[in-house]
Amino acid sequence: MPGVRTLDLDLLRCFVTIAETGSFTRAGERLGRTQSTISLQVKRLEEQLGRAVFLRTPRSLSLTPEGERLLGPARQILRLNDAAIAELFEPDMMGRVRIGVPEDFATAHLPAVLAAFAKAHPLVEFEVTCDLTLNLLDRFHEGAFDLVLVKREPSARLEGVRVWREPLVWVARDQLAVAGLETVPLVVSPEPCVYRKRAVDALDAVGRKWRVAYTSTSLAGSQSAVNAGLGITVLPREMVPPYLTPITNDPALPPLYDTEIALIEAPGLSQTGHRLAQHIIEALEKG
Repeated sequence: MPGVRTLDLDLLRCFVTIAETGSFTRAGERLGRTQSTISLQVKRLEEQLGRAVFLRTPRSLSLTPEGERLLGPARQILRLNDAAIAELFEPDMMGRVRIGVPEDFATAHLPAVLAAFAKAHPLVEFEVTCDLTLNLLDRFHEGAFDLVLVKREPSARLEGVRVWREPLVWVARDQLAVAGLETVPLVVSPEPCVYRKRAVDALDAVGRKWRVAYTSTSLAGSQSAVNAGLGITVLPREMVPPYLTPITNDPALPPLYDTEIALIEAPGLSQTGHRLAQHIIEALEKG
């Protein structure tokens, strides 16, 4: 049909990888290509589209409005392509994938996602490690993980692709747990911890006094401390257990901004690892 345009899958994959990594250099490392090749592919894509998809300066890289509109459909096209290839040519996919993940997310969301992948690819082995986000990032950059899921601020311009976002809430034993208290007792994880920092920053911003009442390295330990009435904590809304109470209408507690989980792939990731990453992204987006 005259006038119909066909988008090149390699060019779309290059575009999506740059958008996810925020860098031509990091995209080249992930795709195994030189920076000049990456630049050439972006130029070819922009020529095909007749418009720019990136705004580039010596110090920054961002998507144009047209690039923002292209990103979602481009990801869908690549997922359909990769799923078709996997169905036809990768029935016996195998290997070991090392995954780093925050404990609360691993407890609430990840098991079902991994179970579905394991059912489809029974020869693939998972090695899952739970830790604090900043520790996971340090170990990831040291080569300890193939994939890492990390908490980050929604406005952060960091590597990786967002796979989950939801509101954070204050959590207590019951509605009366912090009523009339001059100083807020916090149940937190050890530093560094994204939720701990979020709680402290929010209280400091409104001048509310606080103290660390209980520190636990485990999610179960923190929840037990809150259930015992030792203090309050911060959790994503969907991860609040039924025996605890989200505090959403206390004027003395400031609102908390959303939390975001991003997935980062290691450079030179195996095909098995990349397929698992795509599965995680797709499964969580559907969830």
